[in-house]
Amino acid sequence: MTTTQSIRVGGHTVEISRPEKVLFPEDGITKADLVDYYRAVSRRMLPHLRGRPLMLERHPDGIDGPAFMQKEASEHFPDWIHRAELPKEDGTVTYTVCDDTATLVYLANQACVTVHRFLSRADRPDHPDRLVFDLDPHGDDFAPVREAARWTRRLLEELELPATLMTTGSRGLHVTVPLDRSASFDEVRAFARDAAEVLAARHPDHLTTQARKQSRGDRLYLDIQRNGYAQTAVVPYAVRALPGAPVAAPLAWADLDDPDLSARRRTLSDVDRLLEDDPWRNAPRGRSLRAARKRLAALHRGT
Repeated sequence: MTTTQSIRVGGHTVEISRPEKVLFPEDGITKADLVDYYRAVSRRMLPHLRGRPLMLERHPDGIDGPAFMQKEASEHFPDWIHRAELPKEDGTVTYTVCDDTATLVYLANQACVTVHRFLSRADRPDHPDRLVFDLDPHGDDFAPVREAARWTRRLLEELELPATLMTTGSRGLHVTVPLDRSASFDEVRAFARDAAEVLAARHPDHLTTQARKQSRGDRLYLDIQRNGYAQTAVVPYAVRALPGAPVAAPLAWADLDDPDLSARRRTLSDVDRLLEDDPWRNAPRGRSLRAARKRLAALHRGT
């Protein structure tokens, strides 16, 4: 017998099909649990979603079953879910845009475990308002990730660029610089590449910009590849499709001093802790890269 649950949210009724379906077998976490989590964190999560094209990571048979990444918004999605049609090399893609809690709940019902976002908004898709350094460790030791985050922040302070810190819920940390959308993706990507090269030159035994795994050795990879048109990054507070249902969780910079910090420190079951404090409540506004680019060029020439 197929069961459904009706949820009234934001003026819309969302039908949750098979709410008892287990999506995380090792943990017994059901679709209803996923829906409840996303509904609970929506107030914190939506500012990082509104106006942005999304990539939906769906696990209709649970995280141990087949999964797929969905770019194109389904024709079966209700009309009240917003969409954005954007160009690609040989045509266009109509992406899903999540502007409200009802949409977030609806996507959870579609077994969208993880939401990934553009670093730009749909109205100016080639002008990002985020620059992301993805600190990707070689192994399971998290101490090098914490140290790399400190080094990254130190460089950004030299460049007079504020940044925020977040666990990915998977392996590493994201250091994110808010931008004012004056620079194109090409300019932002070039800036990120030069900054990563300066960091790698300062700490050659610990950091690398080598994309090929066999060239990295045991060094941490400074991944700047997300800084491009139609590339995506995991959304703050998103659940990852891993045992334990870890969450991409915002951090304060002081959290780097915690020796027990890991990329999976927070989970779906920690929703009360996640909402208890907001490390990003005084998050900086977007900055131009113009002055920082000049400072970085001087540092880059010196490497």
